[in-house]
Amino acid sequence: MENQTTEKYLNSQEIENFLMRDAFGYSDAEKPFHLLPLLRQLHELHLQNSTEYSAVYEKVFHHREINNITDLPFLPVSIFKEMELKSISNEQVFKVLTSSGTTGQVPSRIYLDGNTAKIQTKTLSRIMAAVLGKERLPMLVVDSKSVLSNRTSFSARGAGILGMSVFGRDHHYLLDDNMETDAEIWNSFLEKYDGKPIFIFGFTFMIWKFLLPELKKRKVDLSQAILVHSGGWKKLTERAVDNPTFKSVLNQYCGMQRIHNFYGMVEQVGTVFLENKLGFLHCPSFSDIIIRDPSTLDELPDGKEGLIQVLSCLPASYPGHSLLTEDIGVIEGRDHPGLDWKGKYFRIIGRAKKAELRGCSDTFKKA
Repeated sequence: MENQTTEKYLNSQEIENFLMRDAFGYSDAEKPFHLLPLLRQLHELHLQNSTEYSAVYEKVFHHREINNITDLPFLPVSIFKEMELKSISNEQVFKVLTSSGTTGQVPSRIYLDGNTAKIQTKTLSRIMAAVLGKERLPMLVVDSKSVLSNRTSFSARGAGILGMSVFGRDHHYLLDDNMETDAEIWNSFLEKYDGKPIFIFGFTFMIWKFLLPELKKRKVDLSQAILVHSGGWKKLTERAVDNPTFKSVLNQYCGMQRIHNFYGMVEQVGTVFLENKLGFLHCPSFSDIIIRDPSTLDELPDGKEGLIQVLSCLPASYPGHSLLTEDIGVIEGRDHPGLDWKGKYFRIIGRAKKAELRGCSDTFKKA
């Protein structure tokens, strides 16, 4: 087989045409015909350029044939904490992303070359346009600018902020370097844009902890705002705050209605799963999910809870195109007639229990 490289794959006419598609334009039946050939190419690319990926394919998946998307080999997302996985040379590394994690936890390290970083940004732009439109709006970031201090090695939080910042203009950061509200910045932003269309971005808990108290202090009109948020719900569910409560409280204090959660990870930057009008997470054209039984790793039918496998046609500089996450989810439906967005939509239940992950982890360690 012809040697496959990151540059050759990302500059091919096939992927260029695919990425020009509407972000939610493929029906569930159509998508595999377009996505599977690209995922196969990525599989071959990483077989040729990553000895670790090749070893897993041989020892865990026994060189099985890939006839459909569910046949694709997958890596546990935790493997990026344990190994240096990349399909490019050290000289080609343009940026290193690190995952968020609890203090003392080893972060994932994701190696990007210039081509992969560029196409991730381009694809994210197509997905986000579905909720933000094509015009860049004034942007409030519910975080501190200091998170972006190191431009070559980003945390997940920094990568998220930087990735979303390209869709806004006149950026204002709500928090100072001490993680306290910068009153001058907040007042300046409201003077300019109170009651006008704006883009607000932040991580879910940060919105609740820092923005909401400011909204309670004074009457603010954010009825024209679009809020995009993401991140673990663990801290909020401990306070009995679920997604509907989160939305209704924000609406109560500032009139905000357009609130979109999204699911994404540093291991697959560029393809995020946005919340649709039904309140479920939606698969864009460029990625997909499979739900697997935590015990057997077999595919589960819609409506059954299991581990989420995420697939993306973008990760060319590292073998991140097919990953088994540590999140439990359930597919709620496909091609809903009441939605403009086509394809599969799902819900996240929470993190898998350690016992559920142990068997899976042991399987891959043998490789």
